[in-house]
Amino acid sequence: MGLFGKLFEKKVCDICGGDIGLLGNRKLEDGNCCKECAAKLSPWFNERRQSSVADIKEQIEYREENKAAVAAFHTTRTLGRNTKVLLDEDAGLFMVTSARNLSEANPDVIAFSQVTGCDLDIEEHKTEEKRQVKDSEGHMKSVSYNPPRYKYSYDFYMIIRVNTRYFDEIKFKLNSSSVEVDMKGCPVANPMMGMVGQMPLSGQTSTDPRMADPDYAEFYTMGMEIKTALTQIHAKVREDIAKAEAPKMAITCPWCGATTIPDAAGCCEYCGGSLKG
Repeated sequence: MGLFGKLFEKKVCDICGGDIGLLGNRKLEDGNCCKECAAKLSPWFNERRQSSVADIKEQIEYREENKAAVAAFHTTRTLGRNTKVLLDEDAGLFMVTSARNLSEANPDVIAFSQVTGCDLDIEEHKTEEKRQVKDSEGHMKSVSYNPPRYKYSYDFYMIIRVNTRYFDEIKFKLNSSSVEVDMKGCPVANPMMGMVGQMPLSGQTSTDPRMADPDYAEFYTMGMEIKTALTQIHAKVREDIAKAEAPKMAITCPWCGATTIPDAAGCCEYCGGSLKG
């Protein structure tokens, strides 16, 4: 069979067994996947070509189970504007999505304890402005200003690192269009200021001239709010886990006088009296 014949050769999805239409094939490490099955995978998953048929079937099974977690999810706090971080603080869970219909989008429900890090990445784009002048022959040409002038624009990305079976990073853009900042008349920004580690936390006074732009300040503050929330919540969860796993010491119960080790509820194993406080 020639190259032309192979291109139009009928393929069958190794996941669902259905026919794969023209241009509908999604290659796997050891088979084929239709676009309908591929659409069921996590939006944060990007290793399809390196995955086996068994891997994809396993993930689709997990994604089906995730629907129940979405249905049970109770949003107690929302962070972000376009793509949002939804928190269920009572259950210790979160999800990231831009969808309005959660049951249809089926966003991955992730435990706070699975967060391993969170950063705000600000990408700077710099374009030189030039002026038009006539050369010696009367033709117009572009020349640099002295000193050079630049236009600056910025994009804000959240990067949430997680420990899950199918992906280890959630990266999404906070702004829908690039934020242009007019730097004319402002002090020259420190080139290292593009790194979030060099920038102040939300609520602190900033000497960065870009923070005078309301759009820049809004998305920077939004990103730091998400980072602070997830970082603090993760730290609290890890602290609670460490306390729960710490060896318990025998104490004397003030209610019955017995020497006892507090149970899971912090009560005496003999009389049930509270040993907290």
